Amino acid sequence: MRSYAAALPGVRRAHTDDEVRYWFRELLVPHRETWVATAGDATVAVMVLDGEELDQLYIDPPWRGRGVGDRLVDLAKRRSPAGLELWTFQVNAPARRFYERHGFVAAEHTDGSRNEEREPDVRYVWLPEPS
Repeated sequence: MRSYAAALPGVRRAHTDDEVRYWFRELLVPHRETWVATAGDATVAVMVLDGEELDQLYIDPPWRGRGVGDRLVDLAKRRSPAGLELWTFQVNAPARRFYERHGFVAAEHTDGSRNEEREPDVRYVWLPEPS
């Protein structure tokens, strides 16, 4: 939630903190491949994969720029070697630069009518280099 708030201060939140915690704890984590990066006792990042979709990637703001996200995206590529896709909001320029730096290409832009926040978004696709 800290990551979302720092990256997207102008984006409407569709759910309360308690609803988000419940969704992660009860619905997302038990049914998706979830990876957590820690430093000591602190969780500094979380990544959730759903097949070939990088469903969630959040880095605690003080840990941005330290390579944690790079390592998680590399892991996602190893877990889905045939390719990955993900969605991010169009206003999230730092995330878009991050994914593009990692070889993701914008494949679709929407007006946001299909997401709960009603925020224009973009679907990114990564395909491995041909052998």
